[in-house]
Amino acid sequence: MALPQRQLGSLTVSAFGYGCMGLSHAYDTAPEIEHSTKVLNKALDLGVTMLDTAALYGFGKNEELLGNAVMHRRDEFTLASKCVLDVIDGKRGLDASPKAIANTLDAALKRLKTDFIDLYYLHRFDKNVPIEESMGALVRAKEDGKIGAIGVSEMSAETIRRAHAVHPLAAVQSEYSPVVRNPEIAVLDACEELGIGFVAFSPTARGLLADSIHDDNYAEGDLRAAMPRFTEPLLSHNLKAVAKFNALAAELGHTPAQLSLAWVSARRPFIVPIAGTRSFEHLEENIAATEIRLSEESILEIEKIFSGDAIRGPRYAAVPQSQIDTETFADEELA
Repeated sequence: MALPQRQLGSLTVSAFGYGCMGLSHAYDTAPEIEHSTKVLNKALDLGVTMLDTAALYGFGKNEELLGNAVMHRRDEFTLASKCVLDVIDGKRGLDASPKAIANTLDAALKRLKTDFIDLYYLHRFDKNVPIEESMGALVRAKEDGKIGAIGVSEMSAETIRRAHAVHPLAAVQSEYSPVVRNPEIAVLDACEELGIGFVAFSPTARGLLADSIHDDNYAEGDLRAAMPRFTEPLLSHNLKAVAKFNALAAELGHTPAQLSLAWVSARRPFIVPIAGTRSFEHLEENIAATEIRLSEESILEIEKIFSGDAIRGPRYAAVPQSQIDTETFADEELA
């Protein structure tokens, strides 16, 4: 099955990529390895040609999963992973020093059971290390034949320009959905100007726009339990706007997740959303969104639903927010 294609710099990938994080990390207990293996292979069967992982996800277990599950189909997909955010002394840590980047990459290659990663990102901007030094480590890794294209994640337009001056970036990855619009401040324009692709993670707002969140009774280990907008007293307010969005999706004949993915894809021709799911049904549903073409009227209606204070609360808790370099709106609530 062939899906529509989009460009991330010199990389040609399916217009919908698959975010692997949820198979090992972030949203309660990870599914069984056998099930996750089947989901990954089903994504490839359906035409997805980009799989996105990171050293941090599952503290390396997500990369291990891919290494065991799909490397026999290595020529069918673009493999993307990330460094800088990693396990340090048994905990989530941030280290963008060249030595740390080199160590993370070598460990990732072993876990992934490959000698080459197609797209390798700096997962976050470590403010203690000049971006030029971090980029230099990736340039050396590319010269050594360990990685191909280079990307950055959750960084501002200014930092993107600095990184791009060291070596052309293929992609910038940041959170983007109808309720998280920060890339529109400056990053999307910078990407268009510089010829950089944009990878939108959490395009359904961590399930908020996939009709999967109805209360804050999250399972143990679910990171949304620490995110203010996903917990009470703010969640009830936010679900009022979500209800309007769900009603619009039904009116248009789409699921909420499809409407959100179609909206993200419609914003710029170089955007590739990467939604993750553990469900075969939802995987097929998400991929079908690549065929949806929204009218300008529908796009504006979605923006109207989420205008003003329709969604309240910071998108991150204090520590993760401190590691975000992306621009913020003047009236944005920060942890």
